[in-house]
Amino acid sequence: MTADNRAQPMAGDMLAHYKVIGRLASGGMGKIFVAEDTRLGRRVALKVLPAEAVTDTERLQRFQAEARAVAAMNHPNIVTIHGVEEDHGIHFIAMELVEGRTLHKLIPRGGLPLPEFF
Repeated sequence: MTADNRAQPMAGDMLAHYKVIGRLASGGMGKIFVAEDTRLGRRVALKVLPAEAVTDTERLQRFQAEARAVAAMNHPNIVTIHGVEEDHGIHFIAMELVEGRTLHKLIPRGGLPLPEFF
């Protein structure tokens, strides 16, 4: 990652072969970052497990199980998992980056019409 070994990446940091571009969102299992896959030349999303969760065996196992469960699915409404990795003690899931609106932004306007939902 970087020489100062921050617990969370920042723009410009490298995690394995991913160059972090910036933070996208936060979720229940960690923070999501946009990154560039330097091997394949494409943008991806990186879900990074919080530093305090790394020492919690159960949370780390749930994080890895989440990646395996999603990777086993193939559906147009489910992101593709590219890998589960650890670099300098930072655990993360590399996944397809999907551009668009978040559910949080849709809810205030009244949700999704049924045809948009499917």
